[in-house]
Amino acid sequence: MKIAIIGCGYVGSVIASIWTACGHEVTATTTTPEKIPDLENLGLRVVLFKGDNPDTLAQVTADTEVILLSVAARNRSAEGYRETYLKTAKNLVMALKENQTVKQVIYTASYAVLGNKQGAWIDETTAVAPINENGEALLETEQALLSGLQEPLKLCILRLAGIYGPKRELINIFRSWAGTTRPGNGEDYTNWVHLDDIVGAIKLIQEKQLEGIYHLADDTPMIRREFYRRLFDAHGLPLINWDSSQSYTRAYNLRLSNKKLKAAGLELIHPETEF
Repeated sequence: MKIAIIGCGYVGSVIASIWTACGHEVTATTTTPEKIPDLENLGLRVVLFKGDNPDTLAQVTADTEVILLSVAARNRSAEGYRETYLKTAKNLVMALKENQTVKQVIYTASYAVLGNKQGAWIDETTAVAPINENGEALLETEQALLSGLQEPLKLCILRLAGIYGPKRELINIFRSWAGTTRPGNGEDYTNWVHLDDIVGAIKLIQEKQLEGIYHLADDTPMIRREFYRRLFDAHGLPLINWDSSQSYTRAYNLRLSNKKLKAAGLELIHPETEF
């Protein structure tokens, strides 16, 4: 099988290794020239590419059967999100207009599109309601793919919780917060998923040709106060102090249900957040 990975970074490079080991022919794109040798060492055909070029996208995806869209914004402004996510999605839709070989597109999305749900359990039937411009850009990206990609092509949108794993350990992300004072009371929820489980989910989605929207997080969403207490306790660091006099509104206070994906056959390797 021929597979194209648009944005072969933290997630894409790992699933690429698995797919090549399974005998698939994988083409990967990157925006970083320095990454090309490492990706080529994985046995990939590598194309230096930004998502603003539909002609190159058409060439990269020609004769492929599966596309993994797994881009990540370096610029975390709303403009950066639109450039990275929305523009690439629109150009992918354009590139696939005449394509006769692609059977499935898998998009690694974000649960940020769901908005603040006051800590409720949320599944794939819940209405989206992003509360900032970055979330709006991510929602528009989903909508562009949903409206632009037509049957018989199958689109699977995988909304991910916060990502951690090797070289992205939780303590390395938050170490500088130890002993600091943070706004709010820490009673809002945070959701995480390990890289291994993201890769396992993508592999399952490809093998079963799943389509539709799926959520992916581990089984243990917890309030931020508990999350940071356990994280810093595990590494012998001072705890966070909370200042409820400072207003704080989390963009996505919710508990993300993974039941639909588990019902489809996913078995989590890391069901509990690991500190």
